[in-house]
Amino acid sequence: MADVSPDIARIRSRLLAWYDAHARTLPWRAGPGAAPTEPYRVWLSEVMLQQTTVPHATPYFQAFTQRWPTVSDLAAAPDAEVMAAWAGLGYYARARNLLACARAVAGDHRGVFPDTEAGLLALPGVGAYTAAAVAAIAFGRAANVVDGNVERVMARLFAVETPVPAARPELRRLASRFVTESRPGDWAQALMDLGATVCRPKSPLCGPCPVAEDCAGRAGGGPERYPVKAKKADRPQRRGIAWVLFDGQGRVAVETRPDKGLLGGMLGLPTSDWTTEDPLDAPPVAADWREAGAVAHVFTHFGLSLTVRTASGAAPDGRRWMAIEAARAALPTVFAKALDRAVSDMLPI
Repeated sequence: MADVSPDIARIRSRLLAWYDAHARTLPWRAGPGAAPTEPYRVWLSEVMLQQTTVPHATPYFQAFTQRWPTVSDLAAAPDAEVMAAWAGLGYYARARNLLACARAVAGDHRGVFPDTEAGLLALPGVGAYTAAAVAAIAFGRAANVVDGNVERVMARLFAVETPVPAARPELRRLASRFVTESRPGDWAQALMDLGATVCRPKSPLCGPCPVAEDCAGRAGGGPERYPVKAKKADRPQRRGIAWVLFDGQGRVAVETRPDKGLLGGMLGLPTSDWTTEDPLDAPPVAADWREAGAVAHVFTHFGLSLTVRTASGAAPDGRRWMAIEAARAALPTVFAKALDRAVSDMLPI
């Protein structure tokens, strides 16, 4: 880390003034200086944004809040409906945690979110970041809210040479130096906006940056090299088989996946296990199966090559028929890809 002692008060003042003038307009956000946003909307948006972008999450947020306008409405929703609405946001364990948290708030807290970081952290599925974000943004608590954008800003301000993820405790400590009782929600969102729109991962816009003159990374001539990244391990690759069975009347056989595990509780197509070895070729029903090619999909921790096999016949036990278009809309992306591959191979159905 560079030997710098930035003026904390000056950075706060300049960044908050910049935020007042340039804050993004987001459907889950109150404007600078406005009364805090309703906690349900803050919590829901933060959960959705953990592994996706604002443009991608926005229509999901709008759909969820229109369909389930309060946390109690969401808590009362059937699991399958929430899982289907979540499809496309990735990391489906978060959808299960979303329901668990909503039901805890509705049942144990009478529909009112706890207003402290510790109380929020005690809710199922709520981690340190989400608890801090809701505490600061919805309740005005002086919480240290650190996401990837904040890590990047801190790494550049202080020219932190330790690679991430090892640097994260130090980046959190540095971010905590800026947290005060004054405008904690606006401060958290100002840092997020700076990282998202100015202090970008690539090609940072140092010219309009309100804290450029305090940035050690910029002073060293290479802010884009921060945060320093540890060498990534190669992403493991897995293989599997998807069996796509049609009934000859425009319907496909689907199933509900087990609650636990990847894509748990989601609608799916019958598949083999996804392994690093050759998958077990054990179709769910005897039929004249034929290969229809393969689809590729990338999950957070591995890549998948899914061989698609198609046939027409009776639905296997434990599965049900569903109209192809309805299935395409409800299936997670990896299964929608397999269905599209099968449809193109089987036409006319």
